[in-house]
Amino acid sequence: MPISFDIRGMQQLDASTWGDPATRDVVALTYVDGVPDLPAPLEDLKRLRRRLAHHHGRTGCLIEAFVVWVDSLPALLRVEKTPLPGSQSGLVFAASIVVPKDRCSAVFQILCPETDAPGVREAVVGAQVVDDEMYPEHPYAPGLRGALPYAYSDDIRFDDAFPDHPLTRARRWIADTVPHVRVDPGFATLPPFVRGI
Repeated sequence: MPISFDIRGMQQLDASTWGDPATRDVVALTYVDGVPDLPAPLEDLKRLRRRLAHHHGRTGCLIEAFVVWVDSLPALLRVEKTPLPGSQSGLVFAASIVVPKDRCSAVFQILCPETDAPGVREAVVGAQVVDDEMYPEHPYAPGLRGALPYAYSDDIRFDDAFPDHPLTRARRWIADTVPHVRVDPGFATLPPFVRGI
């Protein structure tokens, strides 16, 4: 695997997956042998965000996407939400990092399910604003009506008020992990990703 990071505090489930039994959060590390399926170059963040918003809108909602640096390599960070399988109203929040190269990519992500009563964060924040403020236009794709709405309550400003919420956990894990990720030198020197679909 071309990427390594500290996974203390989680139980290994298989060669590339770890889990936290208390929260049911799952961390996965994947190597993809093929041209990355990113819909635009990292350098064109506006177009990349718009296309990703439409892509993730088919099954859920893209909350945010940024270009970040992983051990001196450019990478895509995206945070999204999807319906929790087997649940009427629960959600899974995922934060993933894709480190793309010309002909391959390395991906690490955390999946954080709602394990307590779903919708508490949305209900508490929603009680403080009117409907139009709670569900504004998607900032990356105005007019998009995805499978799940873009919600004001998903903003990072509310993470401190909901420290155990799965979205907060996902963001916190990424923030704690990325500075310590190490990339194999052989992977780091591969030709860069320069195009999008």
